[in-house]
Amino acid sequence: MKIILASKSGVRKKILDEHKVASKVISSNVDEDEIKISLEAEGADPTVISKNLAEIKSIKVSSKNPDQLVLGADSVVAFNNKVINKPKSREEAFEILKKLNNSKHHLISSVCISKNGAMIWNYTEASELKMKNLSEKQILNYLHKIKTETLLAYGVYQIEAEGFKLFEYVKGDRYSIMGLPIKEILNYINLYKK
Repeated sequence: MKIILASKSGVRKKILDEHKVASKVISSNVDEDEIKISLEAEGADPTVISKNLAEIKSIKVSSKNPDQLVLGADSVVAFNNKVINKPKSREEAFEILKKLNNSKHHLISSVCISKNGAMIWNYTEASELKMKNLSEKQILNYLHKIKTETLLAYGVYQIEAEGFKLFEYVKGDRYSIMGLPIKEILNYINLYKK
């Protein structure tokens, strides 16, 4: 059984490949920022925003691909119950890391599986991360190692790469933090096959 991944994330595709889940990528091309702004205006918290984005991506691709299982996914960084958006510049990335410095925040990952334009399953998991107390120089040194396009595409840290060194502790599933709670996805797919 092949599923469609409604995400351009190379990391998510790699996780599916590692776990022998046959998939092809069809990007949803959803305007995430527009949706986030609209949901925040309605008072939605980061968990609701993450769930909605995963569902919208999944349903949009699913409605154009009948009888296929479509997996949509989204992750948001939540600090003081507010979403921290991906930086639009290196300067913004520096400001975000300064804000998260020596503090706890949550990374919320949501996944949604749709078929024929309707959601049939979803799951959300929150992980807690605490950043070390870093000097501005240490933050700049870290940012210096990360390519600009990586920063802008994936946010201020990639837990699977250099970003791991920023943290005092990480409480949560590694794959969920990387954007895909694979254990729960596999459980659902195995039940679905039955």
